[in-house]
Amino acid sequence: MSRWQPRKRVFFLASAGAIKGMDQPPLREFCTLFNLRKDGYGSIRGGFQTWLLFLARLGRGTLLLLAVLGLPCQTKLWATSQQGAIKDFQTLSSEANAARDANQLDQAAILYEKALALRPTWTQGWWSLGTILYDQNAYRRAANSFRKVVEQDTKNGTAWAMLGLCEFELGHSHDALAHLERGVNFGIAKDPQLLKVIVYHEGVLFEREGEFETAYEKLAPLCEEGVESPNLYRTLGMIAFRIPHEDAETRTSPGEEIVMHLGQAECLAAQNKFEEAGRKFQTLVEQYPEFPKIHYAYGKLLLQLHDTSDAKREFEKEIEGNPQEVLSRLEIAAIEYRVDSVRGISYAQEALKLDPQLPFGHYLLGLLLLDTHQYEKALRELEVARPALAAVPNIYFALGTAYSRLGRKHEAARAWATFRRLNQGTEKSGPLYYGQQHLGLQGKLGP
Repeated sequence: MSRWQPRKRVFFLASAGAIKGMDQPPLREFCTLFNLRKDGYGSIRGGFQTWLLFLARLGRGTLLLLAVLGLPCQTKLWATSQQGAIKDFQTLSSEANAARDANQLDQAAILYEKALALRPTWTQGWWSLGTILYDQNAYRRAANSFRKVVEQDTKNGTAWAMLGLCEFELGHSHDALAHLERGVNFGIAKDPQLLKVIVYHEGVLFEREGEFETAYEKLAPLCEEGVESPNLYRTLGMIAFRIPHEDAETRTSPGEEIVMHLGQAECLAAQNKFEEAGRKFQTLVEQYPEFPKIHYAYGKLLLQLHDTSDAKREFEKEIEGNPQEVLSRLEIAAIEYRVDSVRGISYAQEALKLDPQLPFGHYLLGLLLLDTHQYEKALRELEVARPALAAVPNIYFALGTAYSRLGRKHEAARAWATFRRLNQGTEKSGPLYYGQQHLGLQGKLGP
């Protein structure tokens, strides 16, 4: 009992603010001893041995007291720290916005980064920083900023689109297209110039993917709106030629010049200026009759004018100049469908010999065989094509017809039900070529 009394007395005295040997009030002395900093953490003053001696002289009660006394000290300093951080963030964010509005973009970016270090959940700050970095061509850092925005605001379509634009510049084509499409689906801010930029980049990415018709559908409205751009013309020319984006032949004279002129002609056609477009095409064909796919591209324009006889002649010229030509054979087969399907079969078969893995070739051959009452053969071709064209309504109509003619009523009913389901709410019921709508078959296939 006697051993415990002094310690109880020390505890009592300490609680009264008069620890033996200490002249300062215990709370202030405790904070001084620990040299507590603004972040609420302390560092022990003095040497390690001094600290051990100090602890050895204290009893259990005093240690408990010090722990209790430390709580209000740390709480007070933590609150002070939080108030300072809030004040610092408010100051930095205001200065960053002011620098941005004053077009002092380098300074603004530095201030935004400092403010975001204090408050990483500041979505608007990430957006502002991202737009500044994008304008400065710092695409990798800009992409990181826009990722922060979409992490915090997952349905921000404009931020998704900006992320896609950054990824486009970084060469990440697949991610860029996916994020641009997501942005468009969520909705883009009503900024006409930004919308045009997004649409253009979508078109380029679809062209790179070989989805030429979708690429054209994206870019044609820009022509309708009067956009004049060498990059736009070049991409439209590449689409018309159905050639890879990085084809070396188009980057040399006269290839690049031909592509540019052809793109201008395509733009005129998109504006329904068909006579002017036709004259430009004719000039190109006369000047460069041997250039790969020049006759094919001209034939496609003639199909838009419903001039199937002249279009067919151009496709035949393309085959004559390039015996390995696949697309022109498919176009002729499509023209012959329901006109002279027997002749069309030969063109489709030739195309498949050149490209046996072509889903559209099997589909078109199936249609031609179906039209000539060769139902077993037609069904085999259609079933080969179905996995790749599973989203195309009309393939199920053709399958249903083939099943029905062969007496397979239940399978016919299922195929037709799928056709009706897929055909609802879609404006495209024509078949696909390499995944895209095939102009030569518009209005000729289906029920």
